[in-house]
Amino acid sequence: MDVLIGLMIPFLGTALGAACVFFMKKELSTPVQRALTGFAAGVMVAASIWSLLIPAMEQSEGKGKLAFLPAAIGFWIGVLFLLLLDHIIPHLHMNTDKAEGPKSKLAKTTMMVLAVTLHNIPEGMAVGVVYAGFLSKNSTMTLGGALALSLGIAIQNFPEGAIISMPLHAQGNSKRKAFSAGVLSGVVEPVGALLTILAAGLLVPAMPYLLSFAAGAMLYVVVEELIPEMSEGEHSNIGVISFSFGFTLMMALDVALG
Repeated sequence: MDVLIGLMIPFLGTALGAACVFFMKKELSTPVQRALTGFAAGVMVAASIWSLLIPAMEQSEGKGKLAFLPAAIGFWIGVLFLLLLDHIIPHLHMNTDKAEGPKSKLAKTTMMVLAVTLHNIPEGMAVGVVYAGFLSKNSTMTLGGALALSLGIAIQNFPEGAIISMPLHAQGNSKRKAFSAGVLSGVVEPVGALLTILAAGLLVPAMPYLLSFAAGAMLYVVVEELIPEMSEGEHSNIGVISFSFGFTLMMALDVALG
């Protein structure tokens, strides 16, 4: 039951964020979007380090000086996996009219949802692999640590839900449709987490690779999408400050609950 709740917490964060469309009348301003994006990036970077990469290397301590190798290999596979998805799935990032991936006749709204869904995939995998480590009785993975990651992802999913639903409403979509699109973008997280748990249960020896795979995928999203979005336009430090706050919060959660 604890695991099921943990898997649903990040999805709840996205849904609550998307629900902002019912209570806020205006589209999010550029500084607010930058702040929220920077915060999300900070949480993801801290989660990648404390919840994924460090445990991956701790589990490979028996390899001595080569303990970094499984983490490095898994990390690169994660990066290349997201790079592949980036090229085969048509999607549209915020504040741009130029779609990425193969040419498609999909609606702009659909491609915006796909863009957010793309970077929710590694988040779901990250939560799933940490809970899988806990279920496998891995000494480096605790329920508290898994809960910390779930909470951290949920906190950064809240602004993400708002960032997708409010611009969609501002573009002419009904509040209900904009909310549904925001929620839909987050569905992939609990599904991805559950599938990762099932796969990891069969591949316990590969846990260091799976942990670092999720880290590589998450950091790909941060560098390829979130950092450019928090820095675009007129120079501002709000994104960096929010990044630092998100990073510190996730670091504190992991240490306090782990």
